[in-house]
Amino acid sequence: MAVYAIGDLQGCYDELRALLDRLGFDPAHDRLWLCGDLVNRGPKSLEVLRFVRGLGDAAVTVLGNHDLHLLAVWLGKHRHFKTNGTLGPILAAADRDDLLDWLRHRPLLHHDAALGWTLVHAGLPPQWDLATARACAAEVESALRGPDFPAFVDHMYGNEPHRWDPGLRGWDRLRFTVNCLTRLRYCTADGALSLAPKGAPQATPDLLPWFEVPGRQSAGQRIVFGHWSTLGLHRGADVLGIDTGCLWGGALTAVHLDDPAVPATSLPCVGACAPGHQ
Repeated sequence: MAVYAIGDLQGCYDELRALLDRLGFDPAHDRLWLCGDLVNRGPKSLEVLRFVRGLGDAAVTVLGNHDLHLLAVWLGKHRHFKTNGTLGPILAAADRDDLLDWLRHRPLLHHDAALGWTLVHAGLPPQWDLATARACAAEVESALRGPDFPAFVDHMYGNEPHRWDPGLRGWDRLRFTVNCLTRLRYCTADGALSLAPKGAPQATPDLLPWFEVPGRQSAGQRIVFGHWSTLGLHRGADVLGIDTGCLWGGALTAVHLDDPAVPATSLPCVGACAPGHQ
């Protein structure tokens, strides 16, 4: 059995199927980990959702910020963002509600102790160890899956609080968790979230990739993540970034989590959006 992790799809269905064919992926024996952002901006978000859902237990996907945006649009709570026509086929589909109910039951964090890897879309704040990250993710998952789902989406957006405090409660606590697991790229040197910068890492002591903050409590835990196309394929001591910008004309990349010695497999992509397009 092989375990493959693949970076952000964002509706790039044809590229996903081509990459899986290249890998010889067999859902009867192999397993697929997806870093989230299944949808939006790309041409075939509906097909991606149907295909991944159809893989059943052969695939696990965590939620990304674009997946949460789709859920907000579904509820009519998208005032914080421009609507995007690429979601239209999902919203008009006869199986829309089944697909989106399935989506809101996906995790924000997946940990496999036997394999020794943790999957998230974006990152972890430096104050969290793995146990704290799993507990905070579970709190958000409970809100997404329960009767407070519409109220949660109402309070999900915003950049505050920007610093972890174990005493955080209510919507502030849930919002902080969402921002870490689905939006985070950079932190300040003293551990506060900095959510605006999106570019590749620059040499500055004041703004660091989340995985380079000194004293990071999750250090030593192997974490695979996406979300950061300008970072590209990044192999650190205990982190693996695999969003290689398929949507932007980069590549779609798969890594073998069960055998890190195997080189990554990348499929060049034509790209559905020009860099910088919103």
